[in-house]
Amino acid sequence: MVEALLHEGIEAGLHIGGQLYISRSGQPIVDWAFGNIAPDSLMHWFSATKPFAATAIAQLWERGLLSLDDRVVEYLPEFAAHGKEDITLRHVLTHTGGFRSRVDLEWGGVAWEEAIARVCAARKERQWVAGHRAGYHIASGWYALGEIVRRLDGRPFADYVRAEIFEPLAMDDCWVGMPVERYEEYGERMALVYNTESGTAQGQSFREGTVAAARCVPGASGRGPARQLAYFYEALLDGGQRQGQRIMSPQAVEALVARQRTGLFDHTFKHVMDWGLGFVVNSSIYGAETVPYGYGRHASPRSYGHSGQQTSVAFADPEWGLVVALIVNGMPGPEKHHRRFHEIMNAIYEDLELAIAA
Repeated sequence: MVEALLHEGIEAGLHIGGQLYISRSGQPIVDWAFGNIAPDSLMHWFSATKPFAATAIAQLWERGLLSLDDRVVEYLPEFAAHGKEDITLRHVLTHTGGFRSRVDLEWGGVAWEEAIARVCAARKERQWVAGHRAGYHIASGWYALGEIVRRLDGRPFADYVRAEIFEPLAMDDCWVGMPVERYEEYGERMALVYNTESGTAQGQSFREGTVAAARCVPGASGRGPARQLAYFYEALLDGGQRQGQRIMSPQAVEALVARQRTGLFDHTFKHVMDWGLGFVVNSSIYGAETVPYGYGRHASPRSYGHSGQQTSVAFADPEWGLVVALIVNGMPGPEKHHRRFHEIMNAIYEDLELAIAA
């Protein structure tokens, strides 16, 4: 059923191609590329990139360089501007800080230093008590986390993630900001993303090319094959290690994926959602058919992961030892995309005869 849905999406003009990887207990059971996408194509993850900033923060926490309830201003003093001095790292990781302004950070071509300056100068939203209101921070919070990593470790965020997370987990073709020479070496392996709202695929040049790929956007610029993105979730399911390479302790993993924020209405998504530290925890109890960034009606309550704008989802379901990474290259609009992925997630569990978890 899953394969049929993926090809129906191509026929309906929702996407042109994509990749799907599924494993159980670390063993691959599905590793597909379909449509115009090759198995080794580098796909754009969009917001499915966000958990890597959370993981970097967790690693620094384990090294004793910070605490999760430290205020952001302890590491970025200039962040205190306009009422943000009480916001903590935990608030940022749970999207409860209240400084959601995009300020042209996502794809505006802003240099790193300028992006950090704009985040630090942003105003805290009116009547927002940090930790008591929720609203998804598309870009701003993740730049703040990335800069904290840079200041504490000394390496640019993109280099840190590459060395401390991607390379140990054999995510060799994964990047959050890719050197120009590597982009050119990959050549046709670099998958494009299309706007398919009209039913006709239209390129999005502002998200493609050497300049866009080189830009480090901590919450959105991850690229790599779905298979390798899934390696990260296989490591989380195995207590922070994969094939003998450890990136963090089981205790740190538990902190990241536990429900840190529960029952709050998200003022960006306009829906009640639960959150871990940088991870979307399964929120189907608030409406399996309607919850944004969901994992379908059959995923167990402890499932966690993250999705990306109209293109991607990667998650782990500890109940079944299941990891899923699906990335497609067409953005058909929010409603069509939600229906598309919801049906595919349901079908994955049904095809694997795991629907009992509903």
